[in-house]
Parts: sequence; C-alpha cells; structure tokens
Amino acid sequence: MKKLFFAFAVLFSVMTNAQEFRQIPLVNVSGEGKIKVVPDQVAIQVSVVSKGNKSADVKKENDTKVDAIIKYIKKMGVDVKDFQTLRVYLNDEYDYEKKKHNYVATQTINILIKDLSKYDELMEGLTDTGVNNISGIEFKSSKEETLKANARKLAVIDAKQKAEELVTALGQKVGKAFTITDNSPVSYPQPRYEMAMMKMADGIAGNDTLAAGEIEITANVSVSFVLE
Repeated sequence: MKKLFFAFAVLFSVMTNAQEFRQIPLVNVSGEGKIKVVPDQVAIQVSVVSKGNKSADVKKENDTKVDAIIKYIKKMGVDVKDFQTLRVYLNDEYDYEKKKHNYVATQTINILIKDLSKYDELMEGLTDTGVNNISGIEFKSSKEETLKANARKLAVIDAKQKAEELVTALGQKVGKAFTITDNSPVSYPQPRYEMAMMKMADGIAGNDTLAAGEIEITANVSVSFVLE
C-alpha cells in the first residue's frame, strides 16, 4: 500500500512539473518609438594645441592659454559643472631626418552651452583666447530623460500593434506581455561644424553660425506576448 501511494505521488509530481514547464505560445515582435524635438543645449569639444622644440616651454604656453580660456568660460556665465577638461597630452614628435625633438601639447575641454543665444559670442571669444581646434559638437535637450521615457512608451505601443496585426490573421488574440527588453541607445545627429567655422572666420558681425535643426530620440524594444 505504501509502495502504491509512493508511486502515485511520484506520478503526480511528474505530471505537475510537466504542466508547469509546458511551452507557452508566444509572439515575438520589436517596436520603435521616435520623438523629434528642437534642441535647447549644445555640447562642444574645444582644444588648445601648442608646438615647440622644448617640452617645458610648450607645456607652459599651453597651460597659459588654457588658463585664459577657463577664465573666459566662467566670465560668459557657464556654470562650473558644465565644463570639464577631457584630455591632456604632451607628445614628442621626433624628426629622425633632422634629428630634432618637436613637442606637441594638447588640452581638450568639453563645454555644455545651455543658452544657444550665447553660442556665437562664446565661440568667437574662445578662438580669440587661444582655442585652435574644435573636435566635436552634439545637440541636446534639457528634457532628455522625459523624452527617452516617452519614446520607450511609443516603442511598446508599436510592438503591440505589430503583434496584433500578426495574430489577427491567425484568428487569435494578443494576451499579456511575457517579456520586455529595452535595447535602445539614444542617438543624436551631429551636424558638421566646418561650415560654421568658415562663417565665423569671415568676421562678419551678426552672422548665425549654428543651425540647431531637430534632434531625434529613438527607442527600441523587443516584446514577447502570450497568444490567446
């Protein structure tokens, strides 16, 4: 009797586990959400490059220019948390033919401009103060996190619409979401800066050298829905 009860218990356990691990019918789809917005901020990377045949002199010259640039940035009302030194280099570019040492010192600063109306004045002042290299520009929005969240919501809605289109053709319904994966890096288009530099070099007062346009915030999700 005990053996019979044990065998029944084992059989019941196996049947229960089999039910628990039965395959769930799913429909797997991806969704995309896009939001376009006019940027209200811009981040720029500027550098000071100094050259010479004595490392100490080159570094000193570079430090002097950077000191003047930082003071100018503060004078323009940029908050201290909105600019940061990114890179500091001192390289020996040895000329084997002339057997001569040439040193290059570079310091790069990232600046976040939260008032786009100050852009032209700031850039002109930076170049006058000693900036001789501009390596990057990126438009941003002060509402970035909110826009990201809204883009993700749109991506989920898009995924559900795709799932319903697929499932309706089968005469079934879309059930609850089984898994949701957010795989959406947010990217901003980066316009070319060379044209703006050319305009600024012309020295024509009142020129607008920044075309902000629109930035697009994109979110992508993968969703598995239960089939009903």
